[in-house]
Amino acid sequence: MATKALTLEQILIQLPETPRRIAAFTADVAPAELRKASAPGEWSTNEVLAHLRACADVWGNNIVRIIREDKPEWVAVNPRSWIEQTDYAELPFAASLRAFTKQRADLMAVLGPLPRKGWSRVALVSGGAPTRECTALYYAERLARHERAHVKQIGRMVQTLQT
Repeated sequence: MATKALTLEQILIQLPETPRRIAAFTADVAPAELRKASAPGEWSTNEVLAHLRACADVWGNNIVRIIREDKPEWVAVNPRSWIEQTDYAELPFAASLRAFTKQRADLMAVLGPLPRKGWSRVALVSGGAPTRECTALYYAERLARHERAHVKQIGRMVQTLQT
């Protein structure tokens, strides 16, 4: 069953809420606890945040590039590959969350005033599939939908840590 697409309004509400929700979930958790995985092979809260930052780097930068350039072209980058070029998983949680929060504020400064027609600007994206046109809206929805699942995951993880 296909999931219903998020509306532009939902995206514009959810994207700035993501770092705030993560901050609220983790406010009373000791930093050492945020580095613990609930089970072998599972991610820690810190690693989930690192993953979210990598996704925000890749997809957020794609959005900005689509908005600022006339029909840019690139080869798709997988955030799971991109994270290997960062130190996000090793950073203290609080510092990483501050960086994620700033990154999101910067993205929202671009998206907030974007006229509706700006959301349909496109890029030509190749790699892993035939070249396709992807819009700014496509990447924004992908980012919002992906983050929504991981924010819920962080909520569950923190709840488990506190029991």
